Amino acid sequence: MKITIVGSGYVGLVTGTCFSEVGIDVTCVDIDHKKIDNLKQGIIPIYEPGLEEMVHRNQKAGRLKFTTNIAEALVDCEVVFSAVGTPPDEDGSADLQYVLSVARDCGRNMNNYLLIVTKSTVPVGTARKVKKAVQEELDKRGVQIEFDVASNPEFLKEGAAVDDFLKPDRIVVGLESQRAEELMHSLYKPFTLNGHPVIFMDITSAEMTKYAANSMLATKISFMNDIANLCEIVGADINMVRKGIGSDSRIGNKFIYPGIGYGGSCFPKDVKALIHTAEDFKYSLRVLKAVEEVNEDQKSVMFTKVFNYFKGDLNKKTIGMWGLSFKPQTDDMREAPSLVLVKKFLDAGAKVRAYDPVAMHEAQRILGDKIEYAQDQYDALIDADALVLVTEWPEFKFPNFNIIRKLVKTPVIFDGRNIYDRAEIKRKGFDYFCIGIDTLK
Repeated sequence: MKITIVGSGYVGLVTGTCFSEVGIDVTCVDIDHKKIDNLKQGIIPIYEPGLEEMVHRNQKAGRLKFTTNIAEALVDCEVVFSAVGTPPDEDGSADLQYVLSVARDCGRNMNNYLLIVTKSTVPVGTARKVKKAVQEELDKRGVQIEFDVASNPEFLKEGAAVDDFLKPDRIVVGLESQRAEELMHSLYKPFTLNGHPVIFMDITSAEMTKYAANSMLATKISFMNDIANLCEIVGADINMVRKGIGSDSRIGNKFIYPGIGYGGSCFPKDVKALIHTAEDFKYSLRVLKAVEEVNEDQKSVMFTKVFNYFKGDLNKKTIGMWGLSFKPQTDDMREAPSLVLVKKFLDAGAKVRAYDPVAMHEAQRILGDKIEYAQDQYDALIDADALVLVTEWPEFKFPNFNIIRKLVKTPVIFDGRNIYDRAEIKRKGFDYFCIGIDTLK
């Protein structure tokens, strides 16, 4: 089987590479000539564990190709996946210009039956627009070629995307015809040997499923952060509360860890888009509006703790920051809490000296010379007035506190991810502040 993936960003590259890993002939298309040239040379545009090796292996085997020519890629192609970006407009709605551009390109260049699958996260009703755009191009050509559209939302976690694709919890497919179902079933058969299902449904439900899933996870995060803030006020310990409710099978223990808010390319964008979709239909998603509000406020919580600790004077203070990416195992800094914290510290007159194991180049691209970039985690703490942990990278979990104590000017740790034991940190001579615990008790 030959398939085409249009869009060689995070989702498209992972999707195409994983399909090629099971023997499928895959061509990845992108309009970015530099990106395609780099990929042909084995240079990967994103950091994702295990991806680079897999790309090289399948390129060498001839199963994975890269091009900027979609007409060439559609020759003898049976299925095309649209994995282009859907950035938010100013009002929070998803911008579909790239999705519809792919649809029009398919209509202009297809010469045989084609199943056009939207992999991008798109609002309800997008498939109808895709179908219309394809048909309009066919009509302009004066040809009658059968085609189907489908929705196949991705559920990839950054930092674990390869495993998520190869061993999925579930695969959701929205479609309209038996022919499309048979094609998708055949395509995904190698990935369902672990017993997890392909769930076929109508296209509208598939489009809604993606947004609902991410919004539910975002809701759990904001709920726990809201409860954590209340715990500090009333004197409860959010870590104990988390264990208490997480043992309830109806709730579960995933996504109930308190912190400094969610970020990344999915949750913020998808929550905004679903809120906007509801408003288009004259309905208000009141819970999700609160989720978004809580998350934005939570990104500033750690700044407030630092500000109060230094009695409102951060002028010329040096903040040693550990972590810049929005989560571990990725260099993604989109909507990262670190960006909010950096701005607030700088606005208050402080200097920021930061270290991240992977995201340093991305940080320099975004922040330029506004902050200092350390060589390693300890270099970030030389003469620092405070250590602020932002991203819970594994190498930050068991640092040498004796070294830290010698490097910093002020022995204080602000733990934005609750990865340290409060009693242990205090025994080592540090003041310690985290999320959801009254640390003055």
